Amino acid sequence: MRVPEAAPSFPSLLASVPNDELLAVTRRHWMAASLDDAYLPWDEHRRRPPPEGLDARGSWLIKQLKRRSAQRVLPWVDRDGVPLRYALTDAVLACCQRVDREAAGRISSDSSVGEHRDRYLIASLMEEAISSSQLEGAATTRQVAKEMLRAGRAPRTVDERMIANNYATMRQLASDRDRPLTPAGVLAIHRGLTRGTLAEPAYEGSLRTTDDVRVVDDDGVVLHQPPAAAELPARLEALCAFANGDAPTQGFLPPVVRAIAVHYMLAYDHPFVDGNGRTARALFYGVMLREGYWLLEFVSISRLLRKATAAYARSFLYVETDEQDLTYFVLAQLDVLCRALDELRSWLDRKAREQRRASELIRGVPGLNHRQLALLEHACRHDGFVYTIEGHRHSHGVVYQTARSDLLDLTARGLLEQHRRGRAFVFLAAPGLVARCGGVSRYGGSEG
Repeated sequence: MRVPEAAPSFPSLLASVPNDELLAVTRRHWMAASLDDAYLPWDEHRRRPPPEGLDARGSWLIKQLKRRSAQRVLPWVDRDGVPLRYALTDAVLACCQRVDREAAGRISSDSSVGEHRDRYLIASLMEEAISSSQLEGAATTRQVAKEMLRAGRAPRTVDERMIANNYATMRQLASDRDRPLTPAGVLAIHRGLTRGTLAEPAYEGSLRTTDDVRVVDDDGVVLHQPPAAAELPARLEALCAFANGDAPTQGFLPPVVRAIAVHYMLAYDHPFVDGNGRTARALFYGVMLREGYWLLEFVSISRLLRKATAAYARSFLYVETDEQDLTYFVLAQLDVLCRALDELRSWLDRKAREQRRASELIRGVPGLNHRQLALLEHACRHDGFVYTIEGHRHSHGVVYQTARSDLLDLTARGLLEQHRRGRAFVFLAAPGLVARCGGVSRYGGSEG
């Protein structure tokens, strides 16, 4: 990956314009400089034609004056003592408002969430666990990984272990949402994510003690040099205080921006030998839940990040190459959040249509619950699929007895057939079920 050209330092920009000219230049071009303007980084700005009478550096100075007049500083500094800063642009405010409205409450009144809640929650946590691990190099396919998680079987490879660890950690974070973040808690999160996956077990849940850790791309180009190991304990304390709202900030800090900043801070500090990306995304998830954004349990951020890994990496680099202007990373992460919310709404609408369609097609079978309807709808689209009590239990987040009752009831109704494989029972669609459900195949979705 090409490292973006570093932006000219603000002091050097000021020094390049004589004092007697600075005010005149600023007055002449101030109104033309938009705070938003797609918030281009220097690496892109320098390629655009500058306004008449200015070169690239001069127009960048005007932008920087505009941005810095609206920016606030966070209680965190990089390895050189440069503070993290951000601007509440119109785009940031609009996205924050939408996340506040939708992720903290609006969809909670939608009956389709309640009806599909357990099923979608399990599927979303699986997706996040798989995608976050794949971002870090896990090579297991989604299908194999989902079958492992759904069946509750033990991981067979290191890649599968990464995914199983991620899944267990995500569920634990949801349970711990009311607890403040502590350094010991961060180490526990890292330990849970990396257990059995690192070359040295001693690295699990332990801060690195050397300074030979670098972030490099596939070609060996160094993208980032994290702070010295000796600074990490104090920096982790500061990160936790900030995440908990115990560190003073300039004015009101939107909770979503706080969570995104924690994501960036952990990734920047790179306090572990490995597993930093997974830990940073887990902390973002945990802070969002702690701030009341309950719908984040149903949203997979890493799946979208994995589709644009280069853009994800560049959003980090733009911050670091522009004197720690976090706004680039905030805008990138808010865009991902809003797209994830769009996908959730589309999924809920689609599932509501599918369930109505399945209910209409499976006539003369009264009293089916939503889990049974979901399984039958899935069976109509996946002829020959094998169902198990454990798989049904994990897909819907219910106890073993409830899952067993669901499947035995469908068998008694003649909709499934029960067979023995080894010491366990499995269930398959009864002959004719697919024809009876004809038409459901046009819809997407899956039983898990």
